[in-house]
Order: sequence, then structure tokens, then C-alpha cells
Amino acid sequence: MAVENSDKFDLNAVEKSFNLAILEEDDVHLEHYLKSYEELNKFFNLMGTVFGFVSKDLKSKMDTLSEFLANEKTSDNFQSVKKMMEYERDNQLLHKKGYTSGSRTLLRLHRGLDFIRLFLKKVGDLKDEDNTGTVCREAYDSTLAKFHPFVIRKGAQIAMYTLPTREQLLRKVCGNEEDVKVALEMLPKTLEATDAVYVRIEALYTLYDLHSLP
Repeated sequence: MAVENSDKFDLNAVEKSFNLAILEEDDVHLEHYLKSYEELNKFFNLMGTVFGFVSKDLKSKMDTLSEFLANEKTSDNFQSVKKMMEYERDNQLLHKKGYTSGSRTLLRLHRGLDFIRLFLKKVGDLKDEDNTGTVCREAYDSTLAKFHPFVIRKGAQIAMYTLPTREQLLRKVCGNEEDVKVALEMLPKTLEATDAVYVRIEALYTLYDLHSLP
């Protein structure tokens, strides 16, 4: 009996929403970005406790941005990444005490996306019998580890030793053999869309000089 797609990681949903997130003038639609991220975070949840620390943190950041979008008073200023950054900059909100900055919140998701896209790319390059722990550590060490305190880094690196082979991992997060086959066929297109969105947001943080938000 096939596993319901809604309970599994759907690369097609990621690719579709990220493509919809690409706007004119090098901007990114925030709601579609978050829809893709919801699916990506499902990947971590399906992997189990190894990425519980990442998944929980990312979910709280997604919830914060979703609240801005749902609030009638703020939603117009959070329709896109560029609008959000300009709104918070022009109203001196980026460093305001007691205010949760959307730009700062998105920066955490942006860094997480760098890890996710690199890990998925490395998984795609493996053979079925290869262990995923090594490439996961490589992806983590070159991305998220730079921003995590020592205790979290060591805990994450130790937990990654428990990761299974590529075949076992994909079965766990994607479903049966046919679902895994479809996922692997879809992976290059999904990574292309993910990279396009990541590069745009990276450029916006550079343009507005916001990479160092605390």
C-alpha cells in the first residue's frame, strides 16, 4: 500500500512554490517562499530526532513571518522580501527593542536553506548504499555550523553519525520505491529553483547590508 504523499516529502511542491516565489526586479514572494520551506522542514521532521533542533527552530521562524503576513496591519509590507527589508529599514525597525524583525527572522531561514540545498545536492550525488552522515556533516560544517554555538554543533555532528544509507533515508522521507524514483528524477529541477531563490535573497541581504543582523 502506497504512503500518502501528504505525509511524505514532496520535491515537486518545493519546486513549484519556489518558482512561483520568483518575482520581477530580483524580488522574492514571501508567502510562496514559506510554502516551499514548510515542505523542506517536513524533510527534517521525517528524518527523526537527528534534526529536531533544526526543525523546531526553523518552524518558529516560519510562524513569525506567517504572522506578519496574516496581520492586516502589516501584511502589505511583507508581501515580498524586498518590501519587507525596505519597510523595516525606512521605519528604523531593524534594531528596535521589543520588535521582532522579519528581515532578521528570514536571515535564519536563509542560512538554513543554504544547508538544505547543499545536503540535498550531496545526497543526489551518492549511490544507494552510501552513508548520508558524511555528506550531511560536510554540508552542516560549511553552512549552519558557522552560526551555531559549540554545544549545538557538537550535538548535531554526533547525531549525524546515526544517519542511514541514501536508499534508507529516501525511503523514510519519500515513501516507496516508485516515490523515491520520482523524487530523484525531480531533484535537479528542485535544486535549480532552490538555488535561484537562495541567490536572489543572498543578493538582497548584500544590497541592504543586512548579513550581520544580530
